[in-house]
Amino acid sequence: MSAKTLAGKRALVTGGARGIGAAIAQALADAGAAIMIADILEDVGRDTAATIAKSGAKTGFVKLDVTDDQQWERAVASTVSTLGGYDILINNAGVEITSLVIDVRAEDLRRMCDVNIVGVGLGMKHAFRAMRPGGAAGAGGAIVNIASVAATIAFPAIAGYSGTKSAVDRMTRVAAMEAGKLGYGVRVNCLYPGLVPTDMGMQLAGDIVKVGLAPDPNAAVASVIEQTPLGRLGEVGDIADAAVFLCSNEARFITGAGLPVDGGMGM
Repeated sequence: MSAKTLAGKRALVTGGARGIGAAIAQALADAGAAIMIADILEDVGRDTAATIAKSGAKTGFVKLDVTDDQQWERAVASTVSTLGGYDILINNAGVEITSLVIDVRAEDLRRMCDVNIVGVGLGMKHAFRAMRPGGAAGAGGAIVNIASVAATIAFPAIAGYSGTKSAVDRMTRVAAMEAGKLGYGVRVNCLYPGLVPTDMGMQLAGDIVKVGLAPDPNAAVASVIEQTPLGRLGEVGDIADAAVFLCSNEARFITGAGLPVDGGMGM
């Protein structure tokens, strides 16, 4: 791909304040896109937007609780007005609450469903409304939903999270079919990241120890690496580069697909 393969594109990245979301936002900016960071972490999100702006990209920040329909409306309107359009949605915001099935709590399941499923569904809804012909942006676009390798393997202690990320996979495919059949001009795909040592990833390693499945975090991480053919954890850049590809013209005939970025763990 060319260095500025996304020149002129405008992207909204949820959960973009840190971790994988921030890395994707920076990679999109490096590829030429203007970036709107959306997150509940206001100070961190504004700092991330400011950092990306130093590379020359047009940026903005909007506070967004992805479970709130009205906040989505405001976030999309802010993206269109601030960036001058809306071509790319990265549905990255998510939560993971570790628990053995025997100890699962209803409130934890509801929280993961609200953020990981409802948040993705609302994001696609408002992206479609803005990007389709006659919408506030109206030039079509690309949506990339962040699922997880957890949607493709049976990893202990994350049954609820796995269920929500499996839902993201199914929703992606149905949304892609609808967008194509109804002429929206929007491609919809998802990524299945493997374990990445972000704050969330390392918290999972610690939680695996707490539920008695590993003696220490290093052993938990080593177990994941052992199950990964490429023999390492993922890096945020691995996920970010895959997201850029799915948003680019090089992926123009790809929709309704799930791309593993997991070092082969989910094969």
